[in-house]
Amino acid sequence: MAFKQRARLFESIDYFVVRHLVVAQTQSVFPLRSSHTQTEVCVTVSGNALQTITIALVQRPLNLISDSPLVQETFDFVLESGGRATFTEISNSIFHLANATEDLAASLVADLVQNDPRFTIEAMHLTIRPNETETQSLGDIEFVVVDVEATAGKSIPTRLIEIGACRVSNGEIVAEFETLVNPELPLPPFISALTGITEDLLATAPSFSAIAEPWLNFAGDAVLAAHNSNFDVTLLNQEIARVFPGCRMRNTELCTVQLARRMMPDLEKHHLDALANHFGFQITERHRAAGDARATARVLLHLIDELEIRGVRTLGEARKYRARRNREQPELQLAFDS
Repeated sequence: MAFKQRARLFESIDYFVVRHLVVAQTQSVFPLRSSHTQTEVCVTVSGNALQTITIALVQRPLNLISDSPLVQETFDFVLESGGRATFTEISNSIFHLANATEDLAASLVADLVQNDPRFTIEAMHLTIRPNETETQSLGDIEFVVVDVEATAGKSIPTRLIEIGACRVSNGEIVAEFETLVNPELPLPPFISALTGITEDLLATAPSFSAIAEPWLNFAGDAVLAAHNSNFDVTLLNQEIARVFPGCRMRNTELCTVQLARRMMPDLEKHHLDALANHFGFQITERHRAAGDARATARVLLHLIDELEIRGVRTLGEARKYRARRNREQPELQLAFDS
């Protein structure tokens, strides 16, 4: 394999472990020597001195998948191939390894899509698996409703300072997860004033690396719901990538803000306070992760009840559902006010 081609391979490897390295000049395959913590690759190229490359190994939790853009490229390629493609076809198209053996191609592809629920690995093929979660009844789905509090400021990066989550099953909250997180950064005064979280509290809190696996175990394979999931889940994945480089959570997501906007277009505002007021309950511990997660879980349960009344049964149908705006409402409201 030419070095130009090999550069493409290593550039694409954000996390997954390479099990073999092919050197085209000698047409040889060099097995890697593995341990629990690192893998060493010894390669001799064009008469040069022996070179050793060390690749760190990280045990990937089952609900993490590679965040490499090549995963999406692989998905698109297999989908365009009719939902099924050989490992050598994928290796050639995605990794640009035209001369890869079947075993090497299978190993590379398997590492790339490890734990990704969209794929099924067959003997010599990769296939697209139907997304069963999208066709499940909303009442049968287990949700983990999550909220995070974070640092924010122009001069410091955004980092988690608290995670709160509720597991929702069969229409009720059945378990909770709550922890402060030491961001290892100064806490802006306005964040402390908003949340009541102080630097003294964070000084004794665990780092995210210490609570990453407990959080992932709690989340499991549940659908992650959040009020503005683009913020909460994205920030969680950023922290996860610091502990498990090149990885992100594989969980299906549902944003309750977007769902509420589609369901209730006539409601003036769709932030958490507005929805709690609309559904008739008070939020306790506002701007704390656990309190906001409980409130979001209650909002989600109200939305699911309303969806069932409107004949929306599955998660996929909920994503597509859009209520019509009531055009007569402003005139009726003016008549009532007068």
